[in-house]
Parts: sequence; structure tokens; C-alpha cells
Amino acid sequence: MDRETIVKEIVKALELFSNKIHYEMKEMNNQLRTEMQEMGNQLRSEMQEMGQQLRSEMQEMGQQLRSEMQEMGQQLRSEMQEMGQQLRSEIRGVESKLETRIDALKQEMDKQFEQLNEKVDLLRDELTDTQETVDLLSSKTLQHERKLRLLSKQL
Repeated sequence: MDRETIVKEIVKALELFSNKIHYEMKEMNNQLRTEMQEMGNQLRSEMQEMGQQLRSEMQEMGQQLRSEMQEMGQQLRSEMQEMGQQLRSEIRGVESKLETRIDALKQEMDKQFEQLNEKVDLLRDELTDTQETVDLLSSKTLQHERKLRLLSKQL
């Protein structure tokens, strides 16, 4: 075999080997593309799942927050109602005390008015007695003056 034939055979073998490598590289390339697409699809699906999971968690958190807010609102309402009742109770207590004091003051004032009326009645009685005494003395004085005039005329 001559050299050319050997070289041709080597070139042929290299071409066959090159074709085989090209074919294997294409296969590997196709396999790699397929795997990358699968990985991409898997990543997309995982991201969608994570997105859905995040949405559902956020909805749950939103519902929890709403629930907690409602509970807090109800708690505030009940506390305000309790405070309102306490205030009403305290106001009633103060009103009761004021009414008691007002009643006591009225009784005291009625008592003092009665005492004043008694004093006024006594003063009226004394005044009437004094007026009667004055009237009596005036009439006696007039009688004495008449008598004196009569006596003075007789002399």
C-alpha cells in the first residue's frame, strides 16, 4: 500500500470518525437542548407553583389580618360599651349624691323658713300687742287731755 492510499484511508477514517463525532455532538446538543427545555419548563412550573403558594399565603395573611382587625374592632366596641356603662353608673352615682344633697338643703331651708315664719308670727303678735297698747295709751291720753281741758275750763 502506498502512501497515498494510506493517507486516503486515514483521511477516510478521520472523516468517518469526524462524522461520528459530529453525529454524537448533534445528539449531545439535542439532548442538551431537550434537558435545558425540560429544566426551563420545570423552573417555570416551580415558579408558578411558588407564585400560587405566595398568593395563597398572602390571601391567608390578608384573611388573618381582617379577622384580627375585626376581633380588635369588636374588642374596642365592647371596651367602649363597658366604659360607657361605667360612666353612666358613675354619673348616676353623682346624680344620686346631688339629689340627696339637694333634698337635705331643701329640708334645711324649709326648717329655716319655718323658724323665720315662727319669728315673724311672734313679731306680728308683739307688734299687734304693742299697737293695742299704743292705741290704749293714746285713748287714755286723749281722755286725760279732755278731762284736763274740762277742768281747766271749770277753773
